[in-house]
Amino acid sequence: MILPASALPVELPPAFLGVARSATGKLWRDRLDARGAALALAITQRYQVPEMLARVLAGRDVGIDEVLDFLDPTIRKLMPDPHTVTAMETAAKRIADAAMRGEKVAIFGDYDVDGATSAALLAWHLRHCGLDPLIHIPDRIFEGYGPNVDAVRALAAKGATLLVTVDCGTTSIEPLAEARKLGLSVVVIDHHQTGDELPEVDALVNPNRPDDLSGLGHLAAVGLVLITLVAVNRELRRRGFWSAELPEPDLLGMLHHVALGTVADVAPLIGLNRAFVAKGLIAMRRRDHVGHTALMDVARLNGPPEAWHLGFMLGPRINAGGRIGRADLGVRLLLEGDVSEAARIAAELDRLNSERRVIEQAAEAQAEAEALASLGLEDKGAVIVTAAEGWHPGIVGLVASRLKEKFARPAFAIALEPGGIGTGSGRSISGVDLGKAVRQALKDRILMKGGGHAMAAGVTLRKEKLAEFRAFMESALAEDVANSRHENELFIDGAVSARAVTVEFANTLNRAGPFGAGNPEPVIALPAHQLVYADEVGQAHLRVRFKSGDGAIVNGIAFRSVGQKLGHALTQNRGQLLHVAGSLAVDRYQGSERVQFRVLDVAVPDPGPTVIR
Repeated sequence: MILPASALPVELPPAFLGVARSATGKLWRDRLDARGAALALAITQRYQVPEMLARVLAGRDVGIDEVLDFLDPTIRKLMPDPHTVTAMETAAKRIADAAMRGEKVAIFGDYDVDGATSAALLAWHLRHCGLDPLIHIPDRIFEGYGPNVDAVRALAAKGATLLVTVDCGTTSIEPLAEARKLGLSVVVIDHHQTGDELPEVDALVNPNRPDDLSGLGHLAAVGLVLITLVAVNRELRRRGFWSAELPEPDLLGMLHHVALGTVADVAPLIGLNRAFVAKGLIAMRRRDHVGHTALMDVARLNGPPEAWHLGFMLGPRINAGGRIGRADLGVRLLLEGDVSEAARIAAELDRLNSERRVIEQAAEAQAEAEALASLGLEDKGAVIVTAAEGWHPGIVGLVASRLKEKFARPAFAIALEPGGIGTGSGRSISGVDLGKAVRQALKDRILMKGGGHAMAAGVTLRKEKLAEFRAFMESALAEDVANSRHENELFIDGAVSARAVTVEFANTLNRAGPFGAGNPEPVIALPAHQLVYADEVGQAHLRVRFKSGDGAIVNGIAFRSVGQKLGHALTQNRGQLLHVAGSLAVDRYQGSERVQFRVLDVAVPDPGPTVIR
């Protein structure tokens, strides 16, 4: 069913449930305009799916003929020919050469989850080919991001003849020139935005380089490593490398690595990424990988893992090694075959993650105070730039992320070292390209080092340049931030009553998952429900309970809401009717399942009748 372009109006619908300004200052919008509502109806009629699922699909621009493929994304259908990626053929041949000759290969990865999973996936494959690769994950504090000259020299001294960088290397001009000078072949597998100059290497596999037309720029590095290994397998097959004694490795059996790295790197869950994560979650549920199972056990994840578990429970523990511990712990866990040793490494990562939380909370409180003082009572300023001595460089990205969430504008947190050098991270809001601004600041010599992508960036600068950097960011981003913050809207997929909020209903909506960046979790509204309970639980969360007019109850939680606008609105309206917006999650405990409503926003209803849409 194709709707004629002029058949339906496309102007924005009125405020959903009449909420023009919610407790958090948002305008509620129906995610579907008239055209979207017609598409949802057509999906319901053709595929006999529940109406709310059809609304969710239509709200994510799933075409009428794309529904079945969206509900069951398959890698077979979505996997491109690897050679569509620029320099992929050269990279695959060089890695295949190393396998055929039994060369010493060095893998240089980033210290985050995407880097750890990328390095582990490549190392697993090379080991299967009979090689014993060297793996180097740089220390965040002493080495910083990406290849460095000293590390390259050390790897060459250990006999490496091929250096493969994963999730880094695109902007490492000098270190990779040193590698070539030392006689190493270099293959870069990366997804970060490029600068004006590209490194001189044997092959730069990066779908975000200017001359790449593959359309795969949304992939995380680990997804790109998988596609590279598909090309390597094919090249080795052509050369007759595989045999009954040495069978071709099952790359799809390693999708748990790809799922974890993709979600943790906040890559958009569209196209091939959705298939990677959907199938990777199935692999993780089998609990047949020693490292992943140990990680799930230490995170006390007993039920089947979902995408948000990877981002909020498993990823942070892998990251903790790179943030405040040994940078290679994550890779070691993912490559470990011994159950007891994997449990030991996972326990150490769990301990480091708890330590990281304490350090982060202290820095976060200090950064929030500085941000509030900077913005003033008028809440003026497009960008937040906070800096302090004593902050751990490993947690500045997390602090920046919290500031961005709290103040709804791009934010930087910078750790100042005794020598007067600051190392920091920035996080952006939708519609504001932070990486582009940082690269310009680097070009203008305000920064010593800098790079990133639209939503996140890293910077290194001298303390005396802080004020200039602040002024530059304010000037560069003010217009985009103003436009983005003006569109402070919450899009609602539909409304139901508490009685409809069941495990079955949540599972129905989850058919449109996995959810994350690029495929937002459905937001459901409960119109005019009475808040019958609200009390603090855990670390600044509120446990809540809402009752509909027919007496049905739904249990919920408002995460990190205490002391925030949402928390104030909930605690001040106990016993009152509220419009509530949130997402659904299935909570599994001791073998039983129950649905939990995760509150995102509330609004006091206007007097008068409320219609469930």
